[in-house]
Amino acid sequence: MITALNEHIIDSTPVRTRTGCGEPSSFPFSLCITLLKDLETLVEVVAQQLYGEEKKWNFIAITEATKVLLRLAMLQKSGYKMLLHGGENTNDGRDTDDVDAPGNEFASNPGQHGVSGVLSNNHGQGPYNLEGRALFALNRFGENARTVTGPSWLHRVQHQQAIMEPLTTVSQTPTLYTFLSEKGTPGGLFLMGEVLFVLRPLIYVLLIRKYGARSWLPWLASLVVDLIGNGSSSLVSVLWHNCNGFHLSTLEKHELKRRKLLWALYLMRDPVFTKYTSQRLAGTQKLLEPVPLIGLLTEKLIELLVGAQTRYTYMSGS
Repeated sequence: MITALNEHIIDSTPVRTRTGCGEPSSFPFSLCITLLKDLETLVEVVAQQLYGEEKKWNFIAITEATKVLLRLAMLQKSGYKMLLHGGENTNDGRDTDDVDAPGNEFASNPGQHGVSGVLSNNHGQGPYNLEGRALFALNRFGENARTVTGPSWLHRVQHQQAIMEPLTTVSQTPTLYTFLSEKGTPGGLFLMGEVLFVLRPLIYVLLIRKYGARSWLPWLASLVVDLIGNGSSSLVSVLWHNCNGFHLSTLEKHELKRRKLLWALYLMRDPVFTKYTSQRLAGTQKLLEPVPLIGLLTEKLIELLVGAQTRYTYMSGS
């Protein structure tokens, strides 16, 4: 959680634009989602120790419901763009191939922005690189310190320049009606896929809370929601990827692949794990047990998998 806060401080450093104005700040939805995900395992363990196995699902459901509200708010705030890593990363619509391209606001003049200008032309470390952003934040701190200790006449000149410079035009976030009217059918399918992706963990937890983790209903319902949600997003990316502005960036394509890889967690969720996966793991352990070193490593690995499988937050994929 401390690491997440540190990275947020670096990421939230105001980025200087061509007009000299900073990017507008907003509520840190991504930071709250990251902190909540880091805290969720602790909530589950403490709730199980204090209230038992059955009542712990009440606290997990509250945590998942909070994440749903944060993700839906972030989806609306971003203008209904794809959530990256469940909302932990901000989707600004910029393609990763364009970050270090020549002609962006940071690479135009190496000497104009001090350290940030040098970074954008050495070793490919632009301001969107983590190290570049950290040094850029440090450079801004030094510039602010020099501004504070500067003469009074310099303050007046800078104030007059700030008044004369045109303000950066901030694009308005489209409403739901505007988004659906502009994007049409593919927009509706895309939005349905994102909403189902957000709601799937909460639906899964609520069904487990009612029917138990060993029931097939929560497992099947979660799989169906995943298939419909990912199917809608994939359909839009394949059929309408060049229509109505539905051009997926590199990060969004990676996000679709990441969501499909999460389907492997269904093998680790009950009742599939208890009836099928655990037997396969036990058979693999017996097969490799006579092999020196490999048998020991396999045994420890399976112990870790079995231990992690008992925690919802490790296998939720949320």
